[in-house]
Amino acid sequence: MTKEQKFYKALQDVFIGAKIEGEGGFVNLMRIKSNYYRKIEDILKKDIETALRSYPRFRDELFDKLYSFFSRYFTESGSIYFNSTPFHNNIYEKVYTDDKDVILFWKTQMLYYVKTDRIFRSLPVEFDGFKFYFDASKTEGKKANEKRSLIFEFDKVKEGQTIVFSVLYSEKGTKTKQDEILKAIKRKGIVITEEQLERAFRIFEKQSEVDFFINKNAKAFLEEQFKLWSYQYFWEGAKEWGADRVNQLQILKDTAFKIIDFISQFEDELVKIWNKPKFVKNSNYVITLDRIKDEKLIEKILTHKNYKEQVKEWEELGIDKDNPKAPIDTKYFKDLELEILGRFKDLDKSLDGWLIKSENYQALNTILPKFKEKVQTIYIDPPYNTENDEFIYKDKFKHSSWLSLLENRLGTAKFLMSKDGVIFISIDDHEQSKLTSLLMQIFGEENFVNQIIWQKKFSPQNDAKWLSDNHDFITCFAKNKDLWRPTLLSRTEEQDARYQNPDNDPRGPWMSSGLDVKTYSAEYDYPIKTPSGRTVNPPKGRCWRCSKERFSELVKDNRIWFGPKKDNVPRIKRFLSEVKAGTTALTIWTYEEVGHNQEATQELKNIGFVYSSPKPVRLLKKVIHIGSKSDSIVLDFFAGSGTTAHAVMKLNHEDQGNRKFILVEMGDYFDTITLPRIKKIAYSFNWKNGKAQDANGIGIFFKYYELEQYEEALANCKYEDGDLFDLPSKSPYQEYVFMKDEKMLKALEIDYEKEKVKVDFSNLYPNIDVAETLSNLTGRWIKKISDDKVEFEDGTGINTKDLDHKLIKLIKSLIWWE
Repeated sequence: MTKEQKFYKALQDVFIGAKIEGEGGFVNLMRIKSNYYRKIEDILKKDIETALRSYPRFRDELFDKLYSFFSRYFTESGSIYFNSTPFHNNIYEKVYTDDKDVILFWKTQMLYYVKTDRIFRSLPVEFDGFKFYFDASKTEGKKANEKRSLIFEFDKVKEGQTIVFSVLYSEKGTKTKQDEILKAIKRKGIVITEEQLERAFRIFEKQSEVDFFINKNAKAFLEEQFKLWSYQYFWEGAKEWGADRVNQLQILKDTAFKIIDFISQFEDELVKIWNKPKFVKNSNYVITLDRIKDEKLIEKILTHKNYKEQVKEWEELGIDKDNPKAPIDTKYFKDLELEILGRFKDLDKSLDGWLIKSENYQALNTILPKFKEKVQTIYIDPPYNTENDEFIYKDKFKHSSWLSLLENRLGTAKFLMSKDGVIFISIDDHEQSKLTSLLMQIFGEENFVNQIIWQKKFSPQNDAKWLSDNHDFITCFAKNKDLWRPTLLSRTEEQDARYQNPDNDPRGPWMSSGLDVKTYSAEYDYPIKTPSGRTVNPPKGRCWRCSKERFSELVKDNRIWFGPKKDNVPRIKRFLSEVKAGTTALTIWTYEEVGHNQEATQELKNIGFVYSSPKPVRLLKKVIHIGSKSDSIVLDFFAGSGTTAHAVMKLNHEDQGNRKFILVEMGDYFDTITLPRIKKIAYSFNWKNGKAQDANGIGIFFKYYELEQYEEALANCKYEDGDLFDLPSKSPYQEYVFMKDEKMLKALEIDYEKEKVKVDFSNLYPNIDVAETLSNLTGRWIKKISDDKVEFEDGTGINTKDLDHKLIKLIKSLIWWE
């Protein structure tokens, strides 16, 4: 392969990346990239040929240097970042600036983390004399980091006795039917064991795993890197240059910058799709019967044709259908939904929370206008970056990928926090130091509150290789520490019992503390005579805590205790009636007070669910109590099994608070654990073996919905304009080449004769919730929803059945970004 061929192959790799088979957004992305690259290559080759006419001998060196530079930043997934940069190996170590001594730096910090996934390609496999072929062309791309297992279906036996399998992703827990496959293969005259079949499956599944990123500003990044690289290349070993050499190096720079312009055009387009607000779809409400308060409406629900489906759900959840705390899910009563919602004069403010099925960056970015500076408390339990791989986000990242994952999401979450907001993040020893450094970079060192140590285990791990770890951390930062005031913890009976009243003081129980202090002052070093006549002095090197005059005032006020015989060293009395209403939380939390891992697993099992590594409700309840006010919004964007919502509801039940929750979760257990758990807790807080022990729940009214995902947006985007790079007034390297593409304009129906434009989102997705989509987009909270109108709290309204051209400017960012 010539140097020129080697370069063009590398350039093709950055646009197209590794070949992905199947269907979905990323496959569509590969097609778009391929089309874009072909046009780039044609234009670039012509320009290079023109530039080299005067310097034909520079050809090999030009392509060699172009390859040398660009190959450092091209990756298997087509992402652009530090891939192999030997000259800058230490660039990630320390970065010094005028205002920061040392800041955390990692190789992917200029990127949006999209996902980590395996790339499955159709694959032949041979061993033990058997031939297999795995057809991956039907695999539909996963959304974000969905955790979905593969299943294999027997297709046929083709020539050469090759056994062909179709590869699919599991739907709703379906599994490979190995017994049926073995029988089908045997009927074709091939005898194979179950062990050999499983080995073939394992070989196929061991395909490459790659990180998908998008560069936030590819142009600035690559131009900066070229300047660093070219300084080494241009000047190292150079003595003097003639005019020809200067012209050759100028050709290299001009060509490199043209390529950078091409690359950044496409990468910038991906940034826009990644950051565009997302459509809300498949929304429903959950409301317990006691919240409806309309007997006629309740009667309509009880006699509805789908009521039996609701009853079936209640039976599966273990809920008594005749109890007023039974939660209605409007997915069964869509024709009554507006009537139910119409009972509330201020809909959004009447909700107890929002449950969002989405990759969490897409969710945070989409709800930002609506909830900007409205979230008081954030708690998240992100992947710890350990060997455990039960998270939707894989739990064993390269450090750099893990940091980008969190930086992207925490950077956006900061804007959701109120001015006096606070964030708590669970983490273990593996990444605790890097997380703290990252948070200091995002929130500022001055807003570090503390590291809480939580005792997560109550017994030692005797098979531990080194030390038995029995704690995790909860890292706490405030948005502005000067404004945040933690809520005090309630005093315990044990704490109050320490106060006695041995002298029957009319002011009630008290306890005493020493009068001496270690900070010495000669003015406060004086002898004191006890009522018994004994003279006492402060210990050597110490003094009393008050002046002689102040001490006399305290004695007169009966605030000094000399002991029952009035002969002891004086102590000052502290009255229970005068102490503050609560106590400040400590930074070490024991399992006795906040629970432990086994307790968390058992309480979830009692509710009726199994989930890996849940957190105890008592732990989250304490976090939320400290971090929130009684009417705060609490956000968890790594929601998992839904413990945060459970804790919010329990705390509201105990202190009659009105806290609201926002939970974001992408996993399949959104539908199988998180959502049903909230329904069950609304009915009862007490469960055992999946059965309610009472019906003492708090009741509930919340909304749940899905968001359009990045991969879905990619799948719906159309980039097939034949005139890319064809604006006569602009260079193809600088023009916005995607200006004329359709993108997602199929949401618009244009009548050119009547000069009318109609918006029809159903051309993109079924079941779009127009009201919530517009609420997120505009930042206006919903006051009322009717059949054809959404009314916002600011008094404005939109006709949802006739989204005319007046709204195109409003919704432009959803369907046609520039």
